Amino acid sequence: MAEHFLLARFAEAPQRVALRWQGRDLTYGQLLERIAASETIFRSAGIRPGEVVALVADYHPAGLAALLALMRLGAVIAPFSEPSPERREQLMTLTAAAWLVETELDLEPRLTARPAPPPPPPIQTLRERQHPGLVLFTSGATGAPKGIVHDLDRLLEKFLPRRHDYSTVAFLLFDHIGGLDTMFYCLSNLSRLIAVPSRSVDDVCRVIAAERAEVLPTSPTFLNLLLLAEAHRHYDLSSLRIITYGAEVMPPELLRRCAAAFPNVEFIQKYGASEFGALRSRSRERDSVWVKLGGEGVEIRVVNGELQIRARSAMVGYLNAPNPFTEDGWFRTGDQVEVQGEWIRILGRKSDVINVGGDKVFPAEVESVILQMEGVREVSVRGEPSALLGQQVVATVSLMRPEPVTAFRARLVEFCRGKLEDFKIPQKIIVVDGPLHDSRFKVVRRAS
Repeated sequence: MAEHFLLARFAEAPQRVALRWQGRDLTYGQLLERIAASETIFRSAGIRPGEVVALVADYHPAGLAALLALMRLGAVIAPFSEPSPERREQLMTLTAAAWLVETELDLEPRLTARPAPPPPPPIQTLRERQHPGLVLFTSGATGAPKGIVHDLDRLLEKFLPRRHDYSTVAFLLFDHIGGLDTMFYCLSNLSRLIAVPSRSVDDVCRVIAAERAEVLPTSPTFLNLLLLAEAHRHYDLSSLRIITYGAEVMPPELLRRCAAAFPNVEFIQKYGASEFGALRSRSRERDSVWVKLGGEGVEIRVVNGELQIRARSAMVGYLNAPNPFTEDGWFRTGDQVEVQGEWIRILGRKSDVINVGGDKVFPAEVESVILQMEGVREVSVRGEPSALLGQQVVATVSLMRPEPVTAFRARLVEFCRGKLEDFKIPQKIIVVDGPLHDSRFKVVRRAS
């Protein structure tokens, strides 16, 4: 099973640090002890292979140990990092969870048994395979969240080869495919995973400086906020060797600013989805948004401008949504791309494209221009119905300091002239005070 090779590696270097959290170290030997103790608790309580377990956890000793112990038991794990009670109950019902396991720092887990209906078909498939499973959820920003069921044995196959050993910040969330990918990469290479007290710019940079972290996996939105705060000037971030970014389209100008601010750091664009995990990737240059995707057991193709993926790590299926695969097994990502030989450039989600009188507008292109304006902290671009053109471009902007709205609107339109075609210039401009990103530091484009 998937966890066997991980536990065998932990035993190779019991004195190495697996996790740094709250100024304390958890070694791989201590992690093995915690896994064994958690497994005993779970077995005694009656958790059986194939049962769905909702796991409330984060990057702390109890969270890591519970996740790996449940894998050893062959459970199907639905992790939650920061759910509201209402959302958690909704998602547990969707998964037919038989157990709720709550963890906190280095305390023993708390278990609650739940009445569970018969398992949905993807869960039943895992039971027939006798493999541990993982259930992830989309954000549900535009509707009910989709439940995504993975075979953990297949999802973790890519971590079998030994790779680089880097001290890495655990920035991406515990219940996010990118966060889990980071965690398993570190554990499979006996590396040090570094937890952060929060995902504010100051807290993350303070931890990087104090712990001499080498890798920061993050998002373009966070990098933009970091540069605006000039945190790279206030903290010693010289230990960083690699910054990976993903979850949303990277504005080319922002990437150039990042590369200039961190001249000794390699920037790598990551690409993945909850439905098939994170793919191996290589950026054409450190300041280029063109990327090559692949990896073991992965095939790539582009059909009518849409990126499609066929991968052994693909999900077993959705709990509550139609099958997104083609008849020959390709996953339709919904991402529109440009192609130059073996390199691709992500333009944006097909569902986000704005149709202005028959002309296509990708929100990320407009956002990239507006972010270059002085005084702009964040921007979110979306389409809105228009009686004349079908749709119009709407820009919601958060400013760094107060500015008369009428004057800012005029300044934005003038700034965009010559940088964007006329039909791409926002016809409606909204100024707000609060953030325009979610808990995963990803731009939110839905109407408020």
